[in-house]
Amino acid sequence: MTDDNDDLPLPPESGGGFFGDAPAEPVPVPALPENNTPYRVLARKYRPQTFEDLIGQDSLVRILRRAFELKRVAHAFMLTGVRGVGKTTTARIIARALNCVGPDGKGGPTAEPCGVCANCTAILADRHPDVLEMDAASRTGVDDVREIIEATRFRPMQARMKVFIIDEVHMLSRNAFNALLKTLEEPPPQVTFIFATTELRKVPVTVLSRCQRFDLRRVPQSLLIEHFGRIAQKEGASLSDDALALIARAADGSVRDGLSLLDQAIAQGASDADAVSDMLGLADRGLVFDLLEALMAGKAAEALDLTDQAYARGADLGVLLADLLDLLHLVSRLKAMPSLREGRDLPEAERTRGGMLADRLSTSVLGRAWQILLKGVGEVEAAPDRRQAAEMVLIRLCHASLLPTPDRLIRQLTEGGVDLSLPSGPSGPSGTSANVGSPASSTNVQAQAAQQVSASTDQGGPRAHVRLVANGGEIIETGYAEAEPEQLPEQLTEPEPLVSPRTWREMVALTWDKVPQLHGTLRNAVHLVRFSPPDVQIRLEDAQTKADRLLQSFLEEHFPGQWRISLSTAEGEPTLDEQGAEVVQLNRAAVEAHPLVKAILETFPGAKIGDVQDHSLDEYGLPPEITAPLTEDSPPDLEFAPLDADFLDEDDLLKDQEPL
Repeated sequence: MTDDNDDLPLPPESGGGFFGDAPAEPVPVPALPENNTPYRVLARKYRPQTFEDLIGQDSLVRILRRAFELKRVAHAFMLTGVRGVGKTTTARIIARALNCVGPDGKGGPTAEPCGVCANCTAILADRHPDVLEMDAASRTGVDDVREIIEATRFRPMQARMKVFIIDEVHMLSRNAFNALLKTLEEPPPQVTFIFATTELRKVPVTVLSRCQRFDLRRVPQSLLIEHFGRIAQKEGASLSDDALALIARAADGSVRDGLSLLDQAIAQGASDADAVSDMLGLADRGLVFDLLEALMAGKAAEALDLTDQAYARGADLGVLLADLLDLLHLVSRLKAMPSLREGRDLPEAERTRGGMLADRLSTSVLGRAWQILLKGVGEVEAAPDRRQAAEMVLIRLCHASLLPTPDRLIRQLTEGGVDLSLPSGPSGPSGTSANVGSPASSTNVQAQAAQQVSASTDQGGPRAHVRLVANGGEIIETGYAEAEPEQLPEQLTEPEPLVSPRTWREMVALTWDKVPQLHGTLRNAVHLVRFSPPDVQIRLEDAQTKADRLLQSFLEEHFPGQWRISLSTAEGEPTLDEQGAEVVQLNRAAVEAHPLVKAILETFPGAKIGDVQDHSLDEYGLPPEITAPLTEDSPPDLEFAPLDADFLDEDDLLKDQEPL
C-alpha cells in the first residue's frame, strides 16, 4: 500500500515556505547585563539585619540583649505595635540569634548573629526548614494550628531551635487559640513561638499570660528624618530637610510606610518640600500656617484666596481641613507644653510660627476652632461638593473667630463693657420681642443653653448680636456692635494682666486657663480655712498633691510677694465642688416641689426630671459673689446680722443708750 504522504512536495532547501515567501528573520534577543539583580524596594533592601539596625526600639533591644547574655530567653514572645515598626523583622532577628553558630560553626545563641553561617543565611533568604512563618490572616482555623502543634513534636532538622513566627495572630479563631494554649504553656525545649499583632486587645488574656510581651513604639519623627536622610544619600538622591520632614510626618511612626514614600519620592525626582507635598496630596505647610492666621483674624477673603491656591495645585480641601486640625493640635500642644519649642522633634518653622500662634491664641479660642473644624470634616465627607462644603466651614470659622469667647463675654457683661439696656418699643433691632419669662419658662425642667451667639455681615462689616437668657427666663437683647474691617480680633492682642483676687473663688478661677491640673485640685480637693489677704490658710485632702506649693508658685509668678499660702489642720469650708453640689440639690428640691412639676409628673407616669440648670450660677455651681470694694470711709471690720434676724425696735435702742 502506497503512503499518501509521499506525494506531498518538500519545502525548498533555500529555507522558504511552501508558498515561496521569504524566511522570517530571527528577532535579536538583547544581551542580559552582567549584573541582572532585580530591583528591590527600599523597605526590603534596608530591612534591619541585627538588633543594632533597629531604630526607635531601645528598650526592646536592651532587654533582649540582656536576656541572651544571661541565657534567660523566653519560649514565647508577643510583639505588638502599629504597622511598619519592625515586629516581623524583630521576630526574624530573634530566630537568627537563637540559631546562629558563628563563622566557625561552634557558636551558641547570641544577640549578635554573624550573618554568614548556614543558619543565618538561610533565615535571611526565608528558606530555613526550621523557621516557619504563618500568616494568621489567611490561615485562621484550628486545623492550621494543629499542623503547628504536630510539627513541634519533631526535633529541628539542621538548626538548634525550631521557631514558629505567627503574624497577625489576633486573626486566629477562638478554637485555634484554645488548641494552642497547652502547647504554648509547656512547649518542647527546642521550640520557640514568636507572635506579632497590631490588635493586642483581640488576643485572649490566656495567650498573653504565656508570652513575654514587647510593645514596639512608634518611631519619633527626628529618628525617621535621620534614617531617611542616610538611605537617600546611599541611593544617590538629594532631598531637602523639609521634604524629609514631610515624609516622616506622613509615615506616622512607621518605618516601612516612610520608606515606601521615600521610594516614591526618589522615583518621581521630588527633592523639595513642594514636590513632596504635591506627591502626598498635601497643602504646603507654610500655606496652612497662612490660612490659620487668616482664619483667626477673621479675613474670609484672604482665607478663600489661599484655599483657591491649594485647590489649583491639586490639594483636596477635605485634606486641607485635616491639615488645619493637625496644626491646631500642634499649637495647642505648644501652648500646654512650652518645652516643645526647645526640642528637635519639630521643624524650625513649626516651632517658631506655631509658638507665635500659641502665644497669641487662648485655649478657649483654640478649642472652639477645633470643634468647628472637627464637625466640618464630617460635613465635607457627607456633602455632594467637597469644595463648597469646605469653603463654608472656613467662612464659618472666620466669623466665629470675631465673636468673643463666653468667658470674655461674661467679663464684659460684669464690667459694664456691653450695653444691656432693653431696646425701646415692643421689639428689638432684629424684630424679636423682649419677653419676660412666664412661670412655665421660669421652671423649665430641662433648660437649654443660656447663650446663643449669631453673626451677620450687614453693610460690609462684621456685627455681633448677643441673645442671653437670664435667670427666670427673661430674654435680654443687646444691640449690634460694629467692628473695624481691618481690626484684629481680641484673641490676637496681648493678654490682659491678671487682677489680684478678692475671694478664694476668684483665686481658684485664676488658675483655670493657666494651670488646669492645679485648678481641678483646688476646686475638688482643697478646703478653705481662712481667707484674709495676704494670708490664705487651706486644708488638703491628700497631702501628696502639693497644691499649696503649686498655688504659692503660681501666685508668686503673677503677684510677687503679695500672697502667703499656709496649711492648716482645721476642718474649713467644703470644697467648691461640694458647695456647688449642695446648691444643685437645693434647686432640684425646689423644682420637685413646684406645683406645675408635680402636675406634669402625675399626668405622665414614668416621667423623670432631667438636669436642673440655673443660669445665674457660675462655673462652680454657686451664686455670684458680692465683692464691694472697700473705701477709706468703710470701717475696718464690718459684722452683719444673719439674714433671718428680727428687726430691732426703737425701745431696745433707747435701752441700750441709758446709763447703767
